Amino acid sequence: MTEAKDVSFVLEETTIADIQNAFDREQLTSEQLVRLYLQQISRHNLRGSKINAVIEMNPDALHIAESLDAERLSKGKRGPLHGIPVLLKDNINTGDAMHTSAGSLALADSYALEDAGIAAKLRVAGAVILGKTNMTEWANFMTENMPNGFSSRGGQVLNPYGPGSFDVSGSSSGSGAAVAANFAVAAIGTETSGSILCPASANGIVGIKPTTGLLSRFGIIPISTSQDTAGPMARTVTDAAILLGAMTGVDERDSATNKSVGSFETDYTKYLQNKALEGARIGICYDYCTKDLTPSEKERFDHAIETIKQQGGQVILLDSVTPLETEVWDYNVLIYEFKSGINHYLKQHTSLASITSLQDIIAFNKDHSADCLQHGQVLLEQSEKTSGTLTEPQYLDSRLNDLQKSKALGIDRAMKESQLDALLYPGETGYGFSAKAGYPSISVPAGYDSDGRPFGIVFTSSAFKEPDLIRFAYSFEQATLHRVPPKL
Repeated sequence: MTEAKDVSFVLEETTIADIQNAFDREQLTSEQLVRLYLQQISRHNLRGSKINAVIEMNPDALHIAESLDAERLSKGKRGPLHGIPVLLKDNINTGDAMHTSAGSLALADSYALEDAGIAAKLRVAGAVILGKTNMTEWANFMTENMPNGFSSRGGQVLNPYGPGSFDVSGSSSGSGAAVAANFAVAAIGTETSGSILCPASANGIVGIKPTTGLLSRFGIIPISTSQDTAGPMARTVTDAAILLGAMTGVDERDSATNKSVGSFETDYTKYLQNKALEGARIGICYDYCTKDLTPSEKERFDHAIETIKQQGGQVILLDSVTPLETEVWDYNVLIYEFKSGINHYLKQHTSLASITSLQDIIAFNKDHSADCLQHGQVLLEQSEKTSGTLTEPQYLDSRLNDLQKSKALGIDRAMKESQLDALLYPGETGYGFSAKAGYPSISVPAGYDSDGRPFGIVFTSSAFKEPDLIRFAYSFEQATLHRVPPKL
């Protein structure tokens, strides 16, 4: 094989289509591409600015790439992901030589017994699982005021656009920073409330938070049964759409996927339409959306609204979307569901004899407090105090309140009454409403503020409306082409 240094292929900002074209013209192999990404990670992950986005490499990545190259020659390619390197967040199981730890030292020696449902689908599609990305420990459900991107196992992820100065945001911070820094073509993140959308916006990339149940949650370290989902993170809407279609489908091990029957697609690229915003009715609760924005961010949001109008979209100003806009939120649903979910995960998915419950995790952290408790574990301890049976009235009341106010009295009502095709929010605003409802959203780059910090906008809609959101995001992306790679 040709050494990576002799390959003339330009790695920066390359897309899945670019790579497949190079494969087809025999200008590049998957094995060579993996080497190129290994060089990029070697140069920038832990050196210089120390992005620290990748927590572990797959020792078999080159072997997998070589086998996929041989298969391409003998049988042809499986599809658009054949030979494409992808990174997975460190809470997604891989039944291989890599650990799955959610950034926790308590699980630093944990090997998953088998692939997560979505990891298995990516392998079938021909993707090369290149490694695992660092993340906010326990998906930012360990303590209050945990720094975004920090884990006791992996350290601090930094934003490649402003290492040390710009927030990397959300718990899928490593996935966002890795994609932005061209460490892989794309990555998979997970979201309970904002953990894909926020780091996508903060790192100048595209992130899709799907309808809960569109993708299998089997084999993913959980927070919330009612809100968790995985989703793709990429530099373009096209690549995110390709990745999404590869992971959909019913998984008998995750009952939530049964509701996607008749709604899921295996190819979302057919919705990549340049003029999709023409005639679309996009709702904005402007006062709510802009009240916490800086003047520079507000300018970017206003510019995005004008772009939508210029593309033929109708911008509908709303007084409100949901009663949750004016309420002080509680996180009872997450507090109660975490214990139930993590105890089940530890019994079902790991071979660790010493860590089999949330109680064991808390005890481990106390025994290794210097390394594990730099920021405490308040949320873990609060969750441990619950019964783990989800029978408490406080939990049930909060769950029903969240559903009613995010769906029937929220997104569903707003969409129906104003005949909307989607809602629009600035980058890190409004994600909690779709999270509580289990509804889809997509974040797309909308430029940079006066300091050079990436800024994104988010399109949101009702259940299984991913096709519409992809259409709108692609139309906006193609009209603006805002993304500029960071200077590493």
